[in-house]
Amino acid sequence: MSAPARLSAALEGRRLVLALDRRADELAAALARHGAEIQHAPAMSMIPHVDDPELLARTAELIARPPQLLIATTGVGVRGWFEAADAAGIGDGLRTALAGTRVLARGPKARGAVQQAGLTVDWVAADGTSAEMITYLAGHDLGGLRAAVQHHGSGADGLDEALLAAGAEVVALTVYRWGPPRDPEAVHRSVLDTAGGRCDAVLFTAAPGTENWLVAAERAGALPGITDRVLSGELLMAAVGPLTAAPLEARGLAALLPARSRMGALVRAVVQHFDPAPAESVPSDLAPSDPVLSDPAPSDPAPSDRAPRDLVPTGLAQEDTP
Repeated sequence: MSAPARLSAALEGRRLVLALDRRADELAAALARHGAEIQHAPAMSMIPHVDDPELLARTAELIARPPQLLIATTGVGVRGWFEAADAAGIGDGLRTALAGTRVLARGPKARGAVQQAGLTVDWVAADGTSAEMITYLAGHDLGGLRAAVQHHGSGADGLDEALLAAGAEVVALTVYRWGPPRDPEAVHRSVLDTAGGRCDAVLFTAAPGTENWLVAAERAGALPGITDRVLSGELLMAAVGPLTAAPLEARGLAALLPARSRMGALVRAVVQHFDPAPAESVPSDLAPSDPVLSDPAPSDPAPSDRAPRDLVPTGLAQEDTP
C-alpha cells in the first residue's frame, strides 16, 4: 500500500507525542501527511463491555419498556451500544423502541453518534459536561419517568443520582470503561523524552488520558522539565477540547484548543501553530463520514433550531439553553 500523499511540510522535523489510544493511527496518519514524526504513548486503554450479558439484558428491558428519556454521554459509547445490539439481533428493535424517546447529548460527539443511529437529538450540553446536564435536569419533576443513561468510560458522573432524586426510574448502561495503559513503558519514555527536549508537542483527546500522562510525568520526575518547556514556548500541549485540557490547566500548563472539538480540527490547529502558511491545505475533518471527526449530517437541524418534544406532560417542556 502506497504512503498517503503529503499535504505540506509544516511539521517537517517535528516530533509529536500522541497520548491517546482510540483512533491514534488515524490521527498519526493525518499529522504525518504534514511531515510529523509520531511517538505513540497511549496513556489509557478502553475496556469494552459490549459482550456483557447485563448490557444486553438492560437493552432488552428498554425494548420491552421504552424510556421517555435517553442521555448519551459519548460517541464511542453510543456506537458501541448499537453495535452490540445489532450483533445480538436486537438493533432494529432498539431503534424502534427509541424512536419516540427524547434524547439529551453530552456534547457534539454523542450527538453525532445518536444521529448516525437514526435518532433525533433534542438538546446538547454546550460545554460537554455531565454537570451541565445535571443543571439542565434540575428543578424538573421527573416522577414516573423512565430514563436510560449511557455512561462514559470514567463511570460515576452523578447523572443517575440526579435523575433518581428527581423521581425518575433509571436504567444505567455501561458500554466501556477506561483502563490503564497497555504499554506503561512507552508512556514513561514519552514523558522523559518530552522533558528532555526530544519532542515538540504532546496531543491529548480524552481527559483520563491527559491525567494519566501527567501522573506518569510526575512519577518520573519529568513534570518540572515539561512545565519549563511549555512556559518557555518550546513545547506545545494540544487538546481536542476544554475537558481534555482541564488536567493540564490544573497544573498551570496552557493548551492549544481547536475551534471545534474534533480530531480533524486538532490537526489543523497544530499545523497552523507550527506553520500558518499551509492552513488552506489542512482538511477541516479527517473523515467527513465519521461522526467522531465531523459534524452531524446537515439534514438534521441543530437541537436549538427544532421545537422540543415533551418528556411527560409536566416535565422538560422547554429548552433551557440554545
